[in-house]
Amino acid sequence: MEKEIERLRRNITRAKAQGFVPEAGDDDDMNSPVAPSTAPYTHTRNPSLMGSDEAVSSLLHLKRGGAYAVPHYSYELEGVRLTDDNVTHLFNEFFAYYHPFLPFLSPQIPPEQYNQQHPLLFWSIVAVAARRFSPLDCPNLLTNLSGPMTRFLWTTIGEVPSNYHVVKAMCLLCTWPLPTSTTTSDPTHILCGVMMKTATGIGLHRPNHIRDFSRVSVELNKEQLADRVTTWAVCNIVAQNVGTGYGQPASTLYDWTLALRPGDDPALHLSTELEARLQIERFCDKVSKEMYSNASDPRGVAGDEHRAMLMRVYRRDYGELQASVMSQQLGPIVNLHLRAAALHMRLAGFFDSSKTPGYMDDLMGLWRAATSFLDELLEVDKVTSPRDSIRGTILLYATNYLQQMLVAAGFTLLKLMRSFFCKTIDFDRGRSLFHHSVKAIRATSVVHNDLQWRLAELMVQMWNGARLDSRNNAYNPDDDTAVQMDDSLQLKVRCRHSMSLVFDSVWRWREEYQSQGRGSLENTKHPTNPDSANESSASSSQLDSTLMPSHPLPTSNMLNTNGALTPGATGLSAAATAPNTMIAGMPYGETNYDFFDPQHWMLDGLVDFNYGAFVPPLEGA
Repeated sequence: MEKEIERLRRNITRAKAQGFVPEAGDDDDMNSPVAPSTAPYTHTRNPSLMGSDEAVSSLLHLKRGGAYAVPHYSYELEGVRLTDDNVTHLFNEFFAYYHPFLPFLSPQIPPEQYNQQHPLLFWSIVAVAARRFSPLDCPNLLTNLSGPMTRFLWTTIGEVPSNYHVVKAMCLLCTWPLPTSTTTSDPTHILCGVMMKTATGIGLHRPNHIRDFSRVSVELNKEQLADRVTTWAVCNIVAQNVGTGYGQPASTLYDWTLALRPGDDPALHLSTELEARLQIERFCDKVSKEMYSNASDPRGVAGDEHRAMLMRVYRRDYGELQASVMSQQLGPIVNLHLRAAALHMRLAGFFDSSKTPGYMDDLMGLWRAATSFLDELLEVDKVTSPRDSIRGTILLYATNYLQQMLVAAGFTLLKLMRSFFCKTIDFDRGRSLFHHSVKAIRATSVVHNDLQWRLAELMVQMWNGARLDSRNNAYNPDDDTAVQMDDSLQLKVRCRHSMSLVFDSVWRWREEYQSQGRGSLENTKHPTNPDSANESSASSSQLDSTLMPSHPLPTSNMLNTNGALTPGATGLSAAATAPNTMIAGMPYGETNYDFFDPQHWMLDGLVDFNYGAFVPPLEGA
């Protein structure tokens, strides 16, 4: 307050020097009986120097001992300041909508205590909560926080943290990553590796022997031991989600600490929900390591016969896992991850050839896995949040992993329905589910015209470009003609595990549409309507009601004013002038790209956000 008063005194002195004088009375007479409101300031020389007389009057009022409500900022990070009320609302937002996806923090702990445990954990909770919510007096919080939070994160990591609460913060930031300006700057895969190495470096995987990793003797009570075991389990859950979602080897360590044994110390036991999630992710890890880690293959993919055998084994294992998890009735989020695991397993069907025994059965299993995941997601999302009577809760607050599996399911529908396989399924149901998938992907968008939104647009262009006709492709039970199988469903991109489908689909879009000028992502202000007659990216004048944008559309495009994909270019020809964006129809043998770029690296160059250019959608502000 002393600094604030001193600043106000300097402002008053400066105002006087610029020609402002009180109408009556001596402003230095602090005992004047005249009320501040009866002695307003007026300017005598330059009226343009001050916005209003009330401003100067307020300064004089405070100088005379008046009291005004000055916001008290309790937390600050590089100029991003929050009051206690702001923090309370943000923490309530986090624990109400995000915490159920990864329940390992305590809602009973006050925000100040989280800040004392480690500021990075505190600000990570704030950053996650700010994805859909900003306080009234702190608009665009996510935008303003992204830069400072990123710098604070890597500064903290660079200091080689020994505080395990930093590991908790990294768990949150790997589950709900900060928005990035380009896909190649997405650090989630790297951050996940740092998270696991930090966890093992401080002995989280050996909580009963924590002294082996410390310079001083450490004795943990039951509560501290249980918290460390839970954090270690969550590290593995998050690491597996990142590995599966990005199509990379997972940096997990399923060791003795995470083995459930009857009679163990209760402090070593996880909650029922986290234990189920851990079992699901261990299944996903087993599928990835056996299906896509073949040392005898240059791309790591298991051979056809071996893969067919593994699929039979995993189908049985999944059935047992499903029966065990479903019997516990643990809620929609656990069930959704269970469906995602089935999709992860079944996506191996795209690696088969038409000559593989049981090929059609595997494709039918893949179709059922994709539709079951989407049905589960869309059905759960019908439950609306108290704050929003239109949109559901799952899509708005879904983790990055669930968003990635949603994209994979959408591309699965698209690929199967564009092939000979469409003769064996209910085409109308598939078409309707695809439409709802596009809407769902757009609903997960946090920033206008971000990659989720653009991938949905890409799907629509591929759908429309295929000229899918429901009457010609409808399943006819009276048709005895055998389906003519071919190898059109095989993937050319095969190094990204189950996510190879997503990367392969974008490659095909570039080759079949972008390079031929039949599609672009230059304008998503009015998203393309599936089944529109136009094959280009031009907006449909009559948008399907099920595909209306899930949040208000931006008033301006994030791209340059001429609508090109790269600055300085015009229209679709812009693609040809950007040699590093790989937009043109390049052969698959090209190697001038980085295998370790995160998901959606194929869209680099199509959008380049900066933190000052976009405004995230706000809820309840």
